[in-house]
Amino acid sequence: MVTMVQEVKKRGRKPVVKKVAKEADDRISISVEMIEKKAYELFEQRGFQHGLDQQDWFEAERIIRG
Repeated sequence: MVTMVQEVKKRGRKPVVKKVAKEADDRISISVEMIEKKAYELFEQRGFQHGLDQQDWFEAERIIRG
């Protein structure tokens, strides 16, 4: 769910309403998707060896977040 912020600017007599998504919410969603993809890439690179999913996740998170 994206939190919306309403920014109201008055022009003449009619207010103009502009909805702006919070950047933090967008970054979180994008980051999670990016981490999932990277973790899967690491899983692939290890030849689909099971049991190291948390290690892959943390490594992917470290790579993505820099």
